[in-house]
Amino acid sequence: MVVLVIGDVVGDPGMDVLCRRLRQLKKQVGADLTVVNGENATPVGKGITPQLAEEIFNAGADVITLGNHTYGNRQICDYLEEQEYILRPLNYPIQQPGHGYTLLECCGKTVCVCNLQGRVGLDYIPSDPFAAADWLVEEIRADVYLVDFHAEATSEKQAMGYHLNGRAAAVWGTHTHVPTADERVLSKGTGYITDIGMTGGVDSVIGVRWEQSLHMFRGELTERFKPSDRDCRVQGAVFEINEQGKCVAVRRVEIA
Repeated sequence: MVVLVIGDVVGDPGMDVLCRRLRQLKKQVGADLTVVNGENATPVGKGITPQLAEEIFNAGADVITLGNHTYGNRQICDYLEEQEYILRPLNYPIQQPGHGYTLLECCGKTVCVCNLQGRVGLDYIPSDPFAAADWLVEEIRADVYLVDFHAEATSEKQAMGYHLNGRAAAVWGTHTHVPTADERVLSKGTGYITDIGMTGGVDSVIGVRWEQSLHMFRGELTERFKPSDRDCRVQGAVFEINEQGKCVAVRRVEIA
């Protein structure tokens, strides 16, 4: 089984390059299952709408994951309840709209895709993601577990990788928008990478026009952040998973 995972889609530039290039990338890597993080898909880069979610599905995504901007656009709430293949973090309060995992069949296997959110360095602090991960693999029956861990701290992401080592086939990080060079297969067969990058203008500061970000850090006044449309790319990773539900290879991918 070949699983393609795509980093956070940022604004209109990210949506444009995703819709133009995702199917080509899927064909190039031979993807059987594709997971796209869409939590920054709106024009201002915060949240997602039902229309944008449908565009991501139409572009070739099988599952959409989200993160700390899940409810950045409240019109998504009913859609999260109705569409089983778009996920908000599992460790959000149970009364909040949506669900944190989904099951689907792929290559003759039952695959569980899960979205979790970290707690270090984020404004909103959900419940313990490690306990939520334990609940998932102990209570939800599947042959293959795939986890998008949307978190700020590299340390928390790496800890989750080891926490699920041998229990999940793949654990990848999203949220920080910069691809890391630590892709590897852990000792018990879990594919891991700290961050898979972003989809949008990479000539930027994490997707924002770099001039605006620079002005902010220099203490200057700036207008509302705008997503960069310069050097747009789709970034992500590919996990190869064997019949036993273990990862045998992981690599970063990128297409302009």
